Amino acid sequence: MKSLQDLIDSKSNLVDYFYNDTVSQFHRSRTDLFSSLGLIQREYSNWRDEHRAARESCLIVNQSHHMPVLYVRGPDARRMLNYLSPCSFENLRTDGAKQYFAVTPRGHHIGDCVMNWYGDDKGFELISGMPLLNWVRYHAETGNYDVELEFDPTTPYHPTGQRTKFRFQVEGPTARQVLEDAAGGAWPELKFFRSAMVNIAGVEVHALRHSMGSVGGAELAGPYDQLERVRDALLAAGEKNGIVQGGTITYFSNGSVSGWVPYPLPGIYTGDELKAYREWLPAEGWEANMQLGGSMVSGNIEDYYWTPSALGYDRFVKFDHDFIGREALEAAQDKPRRVRRVLQWHPDDLARVFSSQFGEGDAFKAIDLPTPMYGWPQADEVRTTDGKLVGMSQYCAYVLNEHDLISTSQIDEEYAAPGTELVMTWGEPGGGSRKPHVERHVQTTIRVTVHEAPYAKVAKQLQRAAL
Repeated sequence: MKSLQDLIDSKSNLVDYFYNDTVSQFHRSRTDLFSSLGLIQREYSNWRDEHRAARESCLIVNQSHHMPVLYVRGPDARRMLNYLSPCSFENLRTDGAKQYFAVTPRGHHIGDCVMNWYGDDKGFELISGMPLLNWVRYHAETGNYDVELEFDPTTPYHPTGQRTKFRFQVEGPTARQVLEDAAGGAWPELKFFRSAMVNIAGVEVHALRHSMGSVGGAELAGPYDQLERVRDALLAAGEKNGIVQGGTITYFSNGSVSGWVPYPLPGIYTGDELKAYREWLPAEGWEANMQLGGSMVSGNIEDYYWTPSALGYDRFVKFDHDFIGREALEAAQDKPRRVRRVLQWHPDDLARVFSSQFGEGDAFKAIDLPTPMYGWPQADEVRTTDGKLVGMSQYCAYVLNEHDLISTSQIDEEYAAPGTELVMTWGEPGGGSRKPHVERHVQTTIRVTVHEAPYAKVAKQLQRAAL
């Protein structure tokens, strides 16, 4: 079987290959994969009303099908996972989740996920983040660890089509009342990223205080064969509280205010120290089908890499243990760095892009609402007003409740003060890449204003509140 390393060796320019000739699994997931299989509709009503429900009443979205999960158990599970991550395990607890991530020996980000720990016997649950799950699987298989793995792939790629668990996200100002009613009037007080077991319709459900960026909510998980029973109970409990089902369009756009970057390019394509890992990865796998897009085109794939600081994860880096990449992250502490910021796109420039679609003449790259992204990952140049390259914009979406189009970006710290005005290049050079979903267009610029993440004021408030 050919490996990722074989693929890289066969390409004279890996960036050009990812930029022109691949369509990522995540792009297919975001567009019509789940609706075509009858799993989740793109819209249950319309995405605008679904967005609005997250702010004005209650939104429920089905997360049961698109996130791969890896279960890690065994005597060495804790030791291995701690060594693979800058995250500290000193405060590990069974009633709280962690934002878990890993970096390369050079300190480049590989991937991240939500991690639950159920005790030494039941072990760990790593939810989503395929590049990270592959990194863990590789070390479990090749390292000196006594661990047991159980991989639960996404529904379309699952050999049986049956996941281990269902997952629902319930959020909005009436979410608490919906959850209380569904649980028979009893609902625990949960602070952000804390969890508890609750009973819904006779089913034991794991409830995590979590939000996709609106007004507070919870992620619910339980046995997959009880999916319909629990969903029906939640919908019935939400009838008097304005519950609305959200489709895939809403799911992949409404959470952008949080400032989370989904699937940044893993920093694993360069470096002799990672050659064995690339030889372990398959030539047709996730990492071999990354789909670069946007105005940033570089011959050096490392220009697309991210670091913990660029993703806003530097606060999770703890030097209280040995881990892969520790030396690189320690050395980077006092050096110039990029940090995570949310960019607000200027409405006048957006209007100009939209108006170019009408009448004669060149058209700019179309902005499809609510998610204008056409690369997974997207990479758009961010420059100062006098042309200096200072950042890369990635995850962009229109947020109806804020009436803004925004993107999460990595910006040189020197230019990252809130209120700073920068310029983003929109569209691809040379009329556009060969990607089949990218139409012919010309490039333009869009003014952007720097903001802290999360973007929405209510998103800042919800992280401090209990549900």
